[in-house]
Amino acid sequence: MNFFKMQGAGNDFVFIEDFNYEIKDECKLAKKLCDRHFGIGGDGLVIVRKSDIANAEMVIINADGSRANMCGNAIRCFGKYVYEHKIASGTKFSVETGDGIKEIEIILENNKVKYVRVYMGKPSYKGSDIPLNNVESLIEHEINVDDKTYSITTVLMGVPHTIIFEKDREYKVIEEGSKLEKLDLFKEGSNINFVKIVDETHIRVNTWERGAGATLACGTGCSAAVVVAKRLGLVDNKKEIFVKAPGGELVIEVLGDDVYMKGSAEVAFVGEISL
Repeated sequence: MNFFKMQGAGNDFVFIEDFNYEIKDECKLAKKLCDRHFGIGGDGLVIVRKSDIANAEMVIINADGSRANMCGNAIRCFGKYVYEHKIASGTKFSVETGDGIKEIEIILENNKVKYVRVYMGKPSYKGSDIPLNNVESLIEHEINVDDKTYSITTVLMGVPHTIIFEKDREYKVIEEGSKLEKLDLFKEGSNINFVKIVDETHIRVNTWERGAGATLACGTGCSAAVVVAKRLGLVDNKKEIFVKAPGGELVIEVLGDDVYMKGSAEVAFVGEISL
């Protein structure tokens, strides 16, 4: 099987094409290919397919074999892949995802892909959308876990994200994120984002991703962090926000209820693997 290994801000993915729907067990394949010791290694498997309603379809499966409706860093890589493999013509095209149709814009410099800009959709705080267990919403909601108090805000940004702002202390992403992911409040778990406000246009985000663990970056998580920070008046409400993750920087813009993400995407290597 031929593959591409791609990364966006350090969030890495194995890309394969499946235009003839030959893959029978996608989840089992994802676990095999994403294993960093016995496979290629990656935070997720991205399958490139044809679409009847967009220029291409992106199917993403986490490293643990669970499915994801959407992934911000993956879709930037997907946009670069689709453009460079001429699956779509022009620098603007659409991608079908589990979270609906996403609009992609390729930004070129010297005829090469410099950035990929993605329409991320509209956020939702509704408990039925996220989904939450018997709660209408979680906005600055205080909880206590292992004798530690957290103020959490949860939003659906393609997938559920819980935002915690670092104020009086720093958080341990792996230790605390893994526990908070599985709170009874969440019907299907939640991604956990620990956010530090640097100034009115810059924030830092560390993410524990549901199904992947601590990652170097999370596009939907960075988008959700900006959405919540703007709602709570912690950053400038009119300007684009620069988000620093451990693996790189993303730029998030909120126009009304619409969220846009811009960042780089790179090919790490290409190869062939025996299954």
